[in-house]
Amino acid sequence: MRNKYEDLTLASERRLRALYHVQGYHKQVGKAFNKKVKPRGIKVGDLVLKELNALVFDPRGKFKPNWIGLYILKKIMTRGAVWLMDLDGVKFHNPTNLDPLKKTMFGLLG
Repeated sequence: MRNKYEDLTLASERRLRALYHVQGYHKQVGKAFNKKVKPRGIKVGDLVLKELNALVFDPRGKFKPNWIGLYILKKIMTRGAVWLMDLDGVKFHNPTNLDPLKKTMFGLLG
């Protein structure tokens, strides 16, 4: 019969093995996820359009625009939040999520 010290030692070894297994699994999952992530290529000063996803009545129906505005990206914060500014220099009161934004090339036309 083993004593309690040996039982505790074996239990802690099993926990360590389980921890190493979980860490290896997380590394594999992260590697697989990062393969499919595409860089946005959006940086401060770029011109962006904002997706119009609000339920706003528009008489044009399905022909209403899907994107609004032409905004300048003023500041990129952590976790995907950005500060926008319109072309007149008026800064937004609240930060915007980076997901509904798309970089545009309108600035290169004129």
